[in-house]
Amino acid sequence: MAQLVECVPNFSEGRDKQVIDAISAAISGTTGCSMLDVDAGVSTHRTVYTFVGSPEAVVQGALNAARQAFSLIDMSKHSGEHPRTGALDVCPFIPVQNVSMDDCVHCAEVFGEKLAEMLNIPVYLYGEAAQRETRRSLPSVRAGEYEALPDKLKHPDWLPDFGPSVFVPSWGATVTGARKFLIAYNVNLIATKEQAHRIALDIREQGRGKDQPGRLQKVQGMGWFLEEDNIAQVSTNILDYELTPLHAVHQEVCGVAEALQLPVVGSQLVGLVPLKAVLDAADFFIHKERLFIVEEEHKVRLVISKLGLDSLGPFNPKDRIIEYMVRSPEDSRLVSLSLQQFVYSVAARTPAPGGGSVSAAIAALGAALGAMVGQMTYGKRQFENLDGVMRQLIPPFHQAVSELLLMVDADSSAFNSYMTALKLPKKTTEEIKKRETAMQEGLQRAVSVPLALADRISVLWAPLKEMVIYGNIACKSDAQVAAKALETAVFGAYYNITINLKDITDDAFKMATQKRAAVLLQEAKESAAAVLLAADDRK
Repeated sequence: MAQLVECVPNFSEGRDKQVIDAISAAISGTTGCSMLDVDAGVSTHRTVYTFVGSPEAVVQGALNAARQAFSLIDMSKHSGEHPRTGALDVCPFIPVQNVSMDDCVHCAEVFGEKLAEMLNIPVYLYGEAAQRETRRSLPSVRAGEYEALPDKLKHPDWLPDFGPSVFVPSWGATVTGARKFLIAYNVNLIATKEQAHRIALDIREQGRGKDQPGRLQKVQGMGWFLEEDNIAQVSTNILDYELTPLHAVHQEVCGVAEALQLPVVGSQLVGLVPLKAVLDAADFFIHKERLFIVEEEHKVRLVISKLGLDSLGPFNPKDRIIEYMVRSPEDSRLVSLSLQQFVYSVAARTPAPGGGSVSAAIAALGAALGAMVGQMTYGKRQFENLDGVMRQLIPPFHQAVSELLLMVDADSSAFNSYMTALKLPKKTTEEIKKRETAMQEGLQRAVSVPLALADRISVLWAPLKEMVIYGNIACKSDAQVAAKALETAVFGAYYNITINLKDITDDAFKMATQKRAAVLLQEAKESAAAVLLAADDRK
């Protein structure tokens, strides 16, 4: 998979469309950069650009944008609701795909050094790239904002990491760094700026100071008023959405607002959001309200509705969820092929995809049939007494479909890693040893995928037995096909395991794997037979 870094430069211009577009064009015109989102705010007088590319490409894209902005933005005339310290206020680099946080720290360091040299301006490092603990937090680096820079730059504690310690009136200073994915999330209120800020002080981690900490970890916040929409907002940055989820911020703001008798009228995501954050919010509401939703698309719609994400403008998931944005239209995965293309790829004169990928595909179809029988039973008037049962039986199959589909490509990938090891040089003793180690690792991986497939199928036998007993009798044949498909997939997994085990030299691994595979195969035979027998008993 290609390396992918997200870059989110925040420029202090949100009103002049020509300037906004010129900066956007500088990024989009950089080879290897893909613009995902441009979010301009009139009241904040700020535009957030989101783009992705290789580490080298995003650094160059950010430099091109800064060069363009240098001749177009004059900070001496700037004012807006959002805190800022420079024309390019902050420029973080975020790992997205096949890159580490260290890679993003390197991006920030290279960008900061080149930016300072190119424009002769002061640059600070923050977040994971910070070289001093006092500079890890963006609000700390930004303290006093642009107006404080003339005095701040004279203080030894605030010498820039790159560039001169000189105040540049037209630019100010730039902060760059590396961080986890930050969610910029604002909750709308019919209230005053002061009331919104009061709520922000209650919920943000910093609270009102050391003696009065806030309620939510890794959350920054402030209140402001949007003149163009005539509403106030509690504006937050969620620095770690896995620690403090999106829905937790929404619920906390709603709770404080209710106590103050202030109405919440939707919310707003600025920039992009990870799919996991949205699905976590969906699961929260599903559990809280005892809803039955299994499809990803429906979960996303639920969150848009519950959080009111379309209150200030359309919220199109394809344009706002980062995983949807970075998917290549020419996805090379096997599961992205049409059925015809997949079948012919199996028939081709290549060793992969082979029996392992086919077994995973058959397993996914078997699980899909199990889900189908449940869906054809749930919500129908003649089976309404079984709705509770179907709510329990459908999700395991639906979840299994997603996981089993991933194994279609995982099996081919595992086999290819072994083939790559076979091609390693073997002229010297060291090369022979390295090749043998890589081959053994490749073989164990080639065995682990089909074993995981059989293990994953194992948990479906119990719900399938219940499904064939309680499901819509008109779908009895579908349940029978599901049983044979899952059994066939386990057979395929078993034979793929045994053919690769013979060349593995780790006897303990071989014995444990062979024993587990045999148990899973026997279970599949017996369970499939039990499902078919139960189906035959239904008339």
